[in-house]
Amino acid sequence: MILFVDACVRDDSRTKRLADEVLSRLSGEVKTVKLKDVKFEVTDQDYLRKRDELIAKREFDNEMFALARDFQAADQIVIAAPYWDLSFPAMLKQYIEHINVLGITFEYTKEGTPVGLCKADRLYYVMTAGGAFVPEEYGFGYVKVLAQSFYGIGEVKLIKAVGLDIYGADVEQIMDEAIRGINL
Repeated sequence: MILFVDACVRDDSRTKRLADEVLSRLSGEVKTVKLKDVKFEVTDQDYLRKRDELIAKREFDNEMFALARDFQAADQIVIAAPYWDLSFPAMLKQYIEHINVLGITFEYTKEGTPVGLCKADRLYYVMTAGGAFVPEEYGFGYVKVLAQSFYGIGEVKLIKAVGLDIYGADVEQIMDEAIRGINL
């Protein structure tokens, strides 16, 4: 199963267009999580207490962990997230907080080192940006470190189109070049 985590909010999202190209080149059933449709619980004291109790009891079948279970079970993962304010939309951070579950997506060794429990061997991070200043250590870098260091996903690839909103930019040419450059 290919898990598609869609953090795009615009109907005419360029990021989604690029992600759709990636998905069309992968083989397998696609399960989509549209983050704009997910109603994330408020991470307050009561939520954390309930979550910690369930984790301590290893009651991972609770609906609270559905997103984490799907992430853990995916064979491949595609995340589509536009580059906003030197990162990604806040809903992707909320999603990450919900999939970071000790005992589902990772565990720790006795020395405190994280060990990934995810099945996926590849994660594709798809993004577009209006500007040209897009340091990889921000949005993409954060996801890459989590995927490799916590979730055990060996290969994390960035697929991007940047400079789309610069005055005079040929948006279609930039998008076409990004699509032609997709190398899975």
